[in-house]
Amino acid sequence: MWISQQGKGAQGQGRTIQMGVVTAQGERTGVYAEGCQRLLPVAAPGGYRWKPKNGQQVLVMKSGVDGEAACIVAQRESADNDLNPGELELFADGCSIRLSGDGQVRLKGEVLVNGVSLEAVIEAAVLQALAGQEGT
Repeated sequence: MWISQQGKGAQGQGRTIQMGVVTAQGERTGVYAEGCQRLLPVAAPGGYRWKPKNGQQVLVMKSGVDGEAACIVAQRESADNDLNPGELELFADGCSIRLSGDGQVRLKGEVLVNGVSLEAVIEAAVLQALAGQEGT
């Protein structure tokens, strides 16, 4: 990532922005980037939650006088990115929501509405509509 190549510490004391690989996932996230760092917090935009998984390449930013406070702020873009300019995709293993440049919203994976499959919700709505027509 371009930003990871730009960060330099105060008076050249080392990089304040660097790429690393997740070595421990979950609440006690660890990253190997110029040495192993454990218990790193993960930052994300408001309203968004994310937990990096083992082996994922992430961007680590350091703050503090000596760069002692580190935080995971992003993941490296995968090589198989097939997005077109202006598109957005929210994804996890096996599912995604893509906002396409042509105005389409594309869902991949099982869609649940309040814990009920979308198919069951549609079926119930159709049955209710048909039952309402019988009474007319």
